[in-house]
Amino acid sequence: MCGIAGAVGGVDARVRSAVRSMSDAQAHRGPDADGFFENADPGSGLGVALGHRRLSIIDLRAASNQPMRDPASGCVLIFNGEIYNYRELRAELEGRGSRFATESDTEVLLQAFVQWGAECVGRLRGMFAFAVWDPRTRRLFLARDRVGIKPIYYARVERSGAAPVLLFASELRALLASELLERRLDPVALSTYLWNGFVVGPQTAIRGVRLLPPGTSLTVDVDGAKAEERRYWELPSARPGATRPEELGEALAEAVRIRLVADVPLGIFLSGGVDSSAVARLAVAASSGRVKTFTIAFEEAEFDESEHARRVAETLGTEHCEIRLAERRFRDELPAALASLDQPTFDAINTWFVSRATREAGVTVALAGTGGDELFGGYRSFADLPRAQAWSRRLAWLPEPWLRHAARLSVGAVLGGRGAVPPQTRWGKLGDVLATRGDLVRLYQASYALFTESFAEALRARLGDADVQAGLPRSRLDELRARTRDEPLLHAISMLELTLFLGERLLRDTDVASMAASLEVRVPLVDHVVIERLAGVDLRERFEPLGRKQLLRTLGLWGVDPRLFDRPKSGFVLPIERWCRMSLRDEVQATLDDRALCAAAGLDPAAVARLWTAFSGGAPGIYWSRVWAIFVLLRWCAAHRASM
Repeated sequence: MCGIAGAVGGVDARVRSAVRSMSDAQAHRGPDADGFFENADPGSGLGVALGHRRLSIIDLRAASNQPMRDPASGCVLIFNGEIYNYRELRAELEGRGSRFATESDTEVLLQAFVQWGAECVGRLRGMFAFAVWDPRTRRLFLARDRVGIKPIYYARVERSGAAPVLLFASELRALLASELLERRLDPVALSTYLWNGFVVGPQTAIRGVRLLPPGTSLTVDVDGAKAEERRYWELPSARPGATRPEELGEALAEAVRIRLVADVPLGIFLSGGVDSSAVARLAVAASSGRVKTFTIAFEEAEFDESEHARRVAETLGTEHCEIRLAERRFRDELPAALASLDQPTFDAINTWFVSRATREAGVTVALAGTGGDELFGGYRSFADLPRAQAWSRRLAWLPEPWLRHAARLSVGAVLGGRGAVPPQTRWGKLGDVLATRGDLVRLYQASYALFTESFAEALRARLGDADVQAGLPRSRLDELRARTRDEPLLHAISMLELTLFLGERLLRDTDVASMAASLEVRVPLVDHVVIERLAGVDLRERFEPLGRKQLLRTLGLWGVDPRLFDRPKSGFVLPIERWCRMSLRDEVQATLDDRALCAAAGLDPAAVARLWTAFSGGAPGIYWSRVWAIFVLLRWCAAHRASM
């Protein structure tokens, strides 16, 4: 796991310095080694500059440092991630005449590109973001893994008197460190943030910076002017009956087994829920030694899941470590946690704390159970959205103003008075849900929205017009509608969860928060082979009974007492609401009261003030996440000097 940065196009002294600055800004991603490569034509000045920061995981020797160059072809690679099937690929490449000087997956990836070119990505099983400079074609090739575990951000820069240059890096902050970009906020991105609590790609918070989509490659000519994206993989359509459960079980077991390969200490995040426990159980079955597991414990009993994790660890026989997070430590380390955010997001702080604590416990690689809910129907959305879709279609004959008026009356009856801000919870969004007329993507977005459509509009009053509908860029909305239109309903919901909640939020937050602690997190449940095989499982066998993830229990938790998991679902969350009302109250209020900062971020200061008044006054239907999302956005804008 590493940090990559580079430039292709007009590479002069200013650009070379910028790439070094970008690489230095990602030192946390790779504290073990750094390297730099440049190649530019003396006459035209066109060429490439590549920087790399290494977190050593496999083959710790200096020979595996990057940038790595193939002597025969001259191709140069910088790589962030892990190729889990590198041993099989190495054997195949050796059969084709390739010779290897290291035991690393990096050299295997380099030789795979030399042999197969852009088509090599279809052979890779892993998480990756990499760039290869090919002097044979004078082109730069970049690629990102299938589900988007590892990121690549890029931007084209025009400079007076110099050739254009395309910059890329593992983090948006690294691109900003180049000082070649304007720090102007993107109104489309900010509009999606106010809806979702995270920025929906391919836009980013900064205008002109793009996030390469998952399962996509990018080929850039040496002049930096022509950049061609190509999609090489997408989520599979449902093929009920094509996969037997035992075939899926084999894929799950293999996905965990191949992620246990590391030359550094490895552990498993264990919350005590079904997903992480299944990963731990499969790891124990595949390991010759004793598996290490980690969990976070809180002083606040209602948030503390450590007892459940402890009981699972005792059953599995793991070497278990509990890491206690007190409010004082949270308060002391919050500035560092906020500073770690690459883009504004309301949900990465928890991962930062667990990653930091796990790294301090001596672990460099951790496996997580991320993805189980999205794949096996663990979220409420799998039960709620079909019901909501049926009702919104039944009432579709009513004019929208009537629907919204009836919804307001219902909300008033259930939750009481409106207060400074009307309720922003599920009941509060009833009018938005009914107005979808059963459109699944809009319905999904309405159910997950932080705010009602009307209050989101009030907040973003200074952002101007943006081509955004239902919290998505118009192109993404159309794409998701087309992709899910002919799919069985539960599979379609799974696709939305994997694309949006997992791909745009959880995986991105996990990458940034864990790498801030120089920790590599591996997510075996979203292995692409597992996803492809799961798409072929009978739908009833996959999803029913809804919410239990029974198929995952059967395949991953054999021999474990099922009563350990028969309790209300609870994700890993911090007691931030309590802390916002107590020790953090003054800091949050001062940030939200900063009218100049609100205006610079494109927010209406009066609407922000009303939100804080409603939250601090205990108004119904105003959860902490709504206030926290605005707080994080404002702090991010201030830290990165970003404004409209």
